[in-house]
Amino acid sequence: MRDALIGLTAAIVGVAGTLSAPVLSQRLMGRVQKEQFERQQQVEEAQWVREQQVAELDRRRDCYMSVNAVFRQYRTHLMNFLWLVHKGEVTPEAREVVEEARHAHHASFAEAQMIASPQVLVELDGMTMALSETYRRTMCLEEGNPDPDGSFDEIRADFQRLWLRWEGMRDVMRADLGVATGS
Repeated sequence: MRDALIGLTAAIVGVAGTLSAPVLSQRLMGRVQKEQFERQQQVEEAQWVREQQVAELDRRRDCYMSVNAVFRQYRTHLMNFLWLVHKGEVTPEAREVVEEARHAHHASFAEAQMIASPQVLVELDGMTMALSETYRRTMCLEEGNPDPDGSFDEIRADFQRLWLRWEGMRDVMRADLGVATGS
């Protein structure tokens, strides 16, 4: 009887193991698949975040290149205009060139205000204010109503300060993009 009971117990355990093995393996397989799915989701999310960061960096780089070029162009045209004022050779075409550069500057600055980092915006704001003041002083000189400190030489010195300010602005942009500034 004891042997029969042991045999019956072994048979019951064997049948129970055979019947429960698919259920247990299915649960184990489900858990493994769930973990794989979660890992895949994490990888895809990390990849999406990285793609967004790269896209943002590209957008800022393009914006900074554009605003940098437009600022330099505006400064150059304004400086050329100052020389024409000094020589007494201002023409409507020369004034139009300065105005076009000024409008391009305003458009580029407006775009940069939506894209640039706060650190770069501080520099862009300062540069824009300095350029605007130099433009105003140049136009006052051209109209024959210069500021007390608005002579040709004093305004020309403003352009030297603008250049130094531009170098600082460029360094802040480069730092924002993760590029070594060399300063």
